Amino acid sequence: MATYKKKYKPEGKKEQQEFDESEFETAGVLNTLDETASKSEQWIEKNSKPLFLALVGIVVLFLAYLGYNKYVVEPNEIEASNELAFPRKYFDEAATAGSGIDSLLTLGLEGADGKYGFLDIADAYSSTNAGNLANYYAGVSYLQMKKYDKAIEHLEKFNSDDEMLGPVALGAVGDAFADIDQPEQALEYYEKAANKKNNDFTTPLFLYKAGQTAMQLNKFDKAASLFTKIKDNYPTSDQGRDVEKFINAAKFATNK
Repeated sequence: MATYKKKYKPEGKKEQQEFDESEFETAGVLNTLDETASKSEQWIEKNSKPLFLALVGIVVLFLAYLGYNKYVVEPNEIEASNELAFPRKYFDEAATAGSGIDSLLTLGLEGADGKYGFLDIADAYSSTNAGNLANYYAGVSYLQMKKYDKAIEHLEKFNSDDEMLGPVALGAVGDAFADIDQPEQALEYYEKAANKKNNDFTTPLFLYKAGQTAMQLNKFDKAASLFTKIKDNYPTSDQGRDVEKFINAAKFATNK
């Protein structure tokens, strides 16, 4: 009797087929990448001159920037700083002088003996740090001379992120507005000064000035809030020692 022999499909056939399909897909991807690379090479070859010129332009600009800083900006900074020493001498003398302050401040502002004053330096070296600082000294000088409009003009030109100088300059603008009876503007600048930098000296000082100005404007809720910030955050400051009575005064005025 003939025996029927069942044929078995060899193991691994399916896996082999899948493997072959995978190889085919990989080959397709590689071909696509080759085509893309070839197109990129063609594009680069076609545009090599513009690309080279663009690269040269970038290098030239970078070198020009370095050269400008080294041979223009840095010498200007040094020159302006040296010029600032002369009017600073009169400004410092005015701070300790018992009389004749205005004449000393005027020398600082306008210069003398062929030397620049703060006004000249602020104008001639406006792009330098010393020129920026000259605006601060000019503004404070005018403030001491009670020339408030000019004080505001120069102090508003001054900009600094210094921990002390930035807030003090803004506070000085507030003082100028307060002295010409413009309390709304004074309050605005006192708040800017208080928020400029957080430290234990300028922040409570200008919060206090802002609070007093708010009281003057009958903004009692705002005043109470400003005084409370001093109490909560700067209790050991000069303003913090007696601030409780100002908080109570503001709250009392609110409830009237």
